[in-house]
Amino acid sequence: QEEKDLRVLVVEDERKVAKALQEGLERESYSVAVAHTGEDGYFQASAEQFDLIILDVMLPGRNGIEVLAALRRQEPKVPVLLLTARDS
Repeated sequence: QEEKDLRVLVVEDERKVAKALQEGLERESYSVAVAHTGEDGYFQASAEQFDLIILDVMLPGRNGIEVLAALRRQEPKVPVLLLTARDS
């Protein structure tokens, strides 16, 4: 039985964090796409199928919560993991 190639979209504006997530996920055999802005993340999520989206909350322009709200109207079932550096 061949395992399905799981696709993950990482939406993270901090390039070092995005690269670390991408490399870690790829080591675990996930197929990873990366976006560095909310707009680009929303565009990629709208144009392609993903099994999981890892979404930073604090993004320049359209923030993660706005992206999530727009995605939920369009694709309500895709799992989304929110990341934040907020401490309060």
